[in-house]
Amino acid sequence: MNVNSLVKVAILDDYQNVALTLADWSPLNGRASINVFNDHIAEPDALIERLKPFDIVCVMRERTPLPRAILEKLPDLKVIASTGLANASIDEDAAVALGIAMLHTGYSSTPTIEFTWALILAIARNIPRENQSLRNGGWQRSVGDELAGKTLGLLGLGRVGSAVGTIGRAFGMNVVAWSQNLTPAAAAEHGIQYVTKDELFSISDFLSIHVRLSARTHHLVGAAELATMKPTSRLINTSRGPIVDGTALLDALRTDRIAGAALDVYDVEPLENPHPLRDLPNVLATPHIGYVSKELYRTFYGDTVKNIVRWLDENGRPAQ
Repeated sequence: MNVNSLVKVAILDDYQNVALTLADWSPLNGRASINVFNDHIAEPDALIERLKPFDIVCVMRERTPLPRAILEKLPDLKVIASTGLANASIDEDAAVALGIAMLHTGYSSTPTIEFTWALILAIARNIPRENQSLRNGGWQRSVGDELAGKTLGLLGLGRVGSAVGTIGRAFGMNVVAWSQNLTPAAAAEHGIQYVTKDELFSISDFLSIHVRLSARTHHLVGAAELATMKPTSRLINTSRGPIVDGTALLDALRTDRIAGAALDVYDVEPLENPHPLRDLPNVLATPHIGYVSKELYRTFYGDTVKNIVRWLDENGRPAQ
């Protein structure tokens, strides 16, 4: 077959170089040429130049935003295959208007739920610091905190927040929750106590964020909210970076207004280097890996292959 007749597919931001091994891409043999990119391009003009040759672009979550200004400069783009049920970093209205098909995959909250607890346990018991001490030839350096009897505050009680709360109760924690749409009755359905916004921030020993990023939740956690937290409290964010006012959080951490933060998400990703969050001793920072698991990646990439095959079949691109 003439290679020029193959549909050109780009897989973006495959940081771990696993896309081709965690799914069976053979159904596209003879139908598509696949290029995998392991690096990330943020500069718009460079991104446009990279994507110009491709008919189909496969994006991993929100790693590479595709606003209208970029989509309009990709006249050959026919399909965006996005992982997850939705993707806030893609202008889907613009894609539809430009005749670009949007394809989505299945999703599971399990990795994020589990990872939230990995962060809570790690920051409560100072695990990163103690591990580094051991590696450096040292021994015990700190005294950790038990979870039992402490108050876990949940900012948001959806699918992830409610599951995190269930696990908190299993640890013997007092679990409370608030969000803009939450009602006392809805919280009670999960066996969790509803509190006011002020109470959430003032009584929580561990405050974990589980709301979606929107105009209403942008900087929902700001200087005023952080000022009401206890000096012994920790903030955990596995949702989206801009829900927290980054400047206010840095100030609270630098002045020990709160005891610490465990963060997996940031205003700009990848996180700039250098950046203060990379160096503050009371910050446990991870590179947005809350959803990064073999099982979910298999769903993401496996469904992506199926979606592309279906699109090819439906658009007169039969198997050769």
